[in-house]
Amino acid sequence: MTSVAAALAEGTALLRATSSAPRADALALLEATLSRRREWILAFGDRSVPARSEAAFRALCKRRREGTPTAYLLGRAWFCGREFVVDERVLIPRPETEHLVDEAVVFLGDRQADVLDVGTGSGALACSIAAATRATVAATDISSAALAVARENARRLNVSPRCTFHEGDLAEPVTDRRFDLVLANLPYIPSGDLPSAPDPVSFEPRLALDGGCDGLSLYRRLLAMLPALLKPKALVLLEAAPPTIARLKVAVKSALPGFAISLCQDYARFDRYVRAERRD
Repeated sequence: MTSVAAALAEGTALLRATSSAPRADALALLEATLSRRREWILAFGDRSVPARSEAAFRALCKRRREGTPTAYLLGRAWFCGREFVVDERVLIPRPETEHLVDEAVVFLGDRQADVLDVGTGSGALACSIAAATRATVAATDISSAALAVARENARRLNVSPRCTFHEGDLAEPVTDRRFDLVLANLPYIPSGDLPSAPDPVSFEPRLALDGGCDGLSLYRRLLAMLPALLKPKALVLLEAAPPTIARLKVAVKSALPGFAISLCQDYARFDRYVRAERRD
């Protein structure tokens, strides 16, 4: 039988060619296979791995080597200190998106407020804000499959009473309402720049990645809806990426005259999202 330490070393070697963090990925997959915490794995490397577990671990490593994201293999991802269910129906939440939650929590404080999360996917933004504030959150997505995941996450995090999910295009399901805060992490990769396997991003739903010819097609449509959705002194937070963020800022400035608009950075100090606040 293979030892725990040998299995970890083998998995790390298998993933070295395609993973940016081969040992971390191998360790996470071995944790899941053995149903043991990493502290145990690192402390008891001389223990034997059962043959069935060894085969399951190698199968997971093979899929990861072929590009399948670790989060999909595990069925979960961490976001804002909370565990979310994720699978091939939804985009995997990124650490940089946590900045939108941080901004929202500061803006909302302890007051009751109405929040709209457009293109919610796994519900990571909507559920995190509902869990950290007293706000009522409406979340939309055009994908019924994604909404099923989001509802499950809301149930698991006990925020279902203040999180409602609506199927439809952008903000169309809630155009009869007004919000104190609107945020979105819409698809922003230009169609011609979408990655291919074994890039892990290529395994995520194209619907959650493809932002049209220049990456801003969906944002332009949302911006046309925004003025009618916003309460006085509302805040808007829109995430994109360095190649498209400057043009998104220009589009926001045109759509929301009179708003104080700024670019905000992520953990790596890249411009990551547009912040637009109405100050009537």
